[in-house]
Amino acid sequence: MTTSLSRIRPLAAGGEGPPRDPGGSIESPLETEYRPRHPLDLARTVIYQRRGAGDPTMTVEGAVIWRASRTPEGIATLALRGAPGGAVRGAAWGPGAAWAIAQLPALCGARDDADGFDAGIHPVIAEAHRRSPGLRLGGTDLVFDALASAIFEQKVTGMQAFGAWRRIVSRFGERAPGPTPRPLFAPPSIEGWRRIPSWAWHRAGLEPPQSRTVVAAAQRGETIVRALESATGGDERERVLTSLPGVGAWTSAETRIRAFGDPDAVSVGDYHLAHEVGFALTGRRVDDDGMLRLLSAWPGHRQRVIRLIGVSGVREPRRGPRLHPEDHRAH
Repeated sequence: MTTSLSRIRPLAAGGEGPPRDPGGSIESPLETEYRPRHPLDLARTVIYQRRGAGDPTMTVEGAVIWRASRTPEGIATLALRGAPGGAVRGAAWGPGAAWAIAQLPALCGARDDADGFDAGIHPVIAEAHRRSPGLRLGGTDLVFDALASAIFEQKVTGMQAFGAWRRIVSRFGERAPGPTPRPLFAPPSIEGWRRIPSWAWHRAGLEPPQSRTVVAAAQRGETIVRALESATGGDERERVLTSLPGVGAWTSAETRIRAFGDPDAVSVGDYHLAHEVGFALTGRRVDDDGMLRLLSAWPGHRQRVIRLIGVSGVREPRRGPRLHPEDHRAH
């Protein structure tokens, strides 16, 4: 075992525990303390799962990270806060609370295995690794939510994708329980995704290819989830995902990163990624093939290298105007 997870008693007001409902109108949460056996940067590890600042499934209020999810046991809200000594204190509300508490270590990167990773191959990676020892690759274990959010982000700007995600989940998701600082919503069920009407996708600003792909995936949703959960590694999961109409290498990688914390997944076809990797490692842009050649120095850990580049602070100077989203909705 690489983790320690134990129940704790409610803490006094003003302590380091999760927030409480002063009126007592909300059911008492399940609470836990997770003590990782490795350094953990809680914010960088968990907030990676947020889909934009307005994500209806996730928010940050002060030192507390709030996350709403649809677990296999029902809706849950999870609140996380760092505690002295590197521990994480968590509280969960709703019918899926026990599942969310049990899954907390994986969300915080407990399954992330860095054996065989050599940061010293490149000075940028070595310095980023030295400065960010607590960066872990966590996973949600919620396969369909990860797949749906990745499909939303296909071939559009983050602004477009995050806006559509916010509108759809807020409209067709389910209100999360607990004393959240603002209303949070768990994503729709697999059946719920399938039944979203065409006009709602259009009004939310999601393009027809993406909405059709989400609906088609939902029609095989339970089968997809079972196949991915029983798969033994990234290659097998890649085959399952890319067998779906409209799902290619980029969407597969993004799904595996979010759901499983895949340390080797590379989002080939990303608009910016190859340029960022090339500039950080060579000082110049490269294409996808060039990126893969550079990352081959770290087999099994290519996503780890990409994440470290992201926190390194090395950025290519901007060459031109930002890519502006197109809005095809009728006014």
